[in-house]
Amino acid sequence: MDDGDVITMSKRGQWVNRVVGGEELSQSFRSRDEAVDAGRSLAAQLGSRHVVVESEETGVITDEEVDDGT
Repeated sequence: MDDGDVITMSKRGQWVNRVVGGEELSQSFRSRDEAVDAGRSLAAQLGSRHVVVESEETGVITDEEVDDGT
């Protein structure tokens, strides 16, 4: 993958668009379809490729626990 390419994938129960080399542009979505449409549009704006990594939706959003030392 090259900088600016958009990768749509499932991550901990959400669908995300990750921009290679531009993490500040990354976004998360509730559904695959939303993420794919937004990823395609973002890649077109950036003049880059859009890749969808297929996986089954679990229907569950899980948050990683954060150890804040308390």
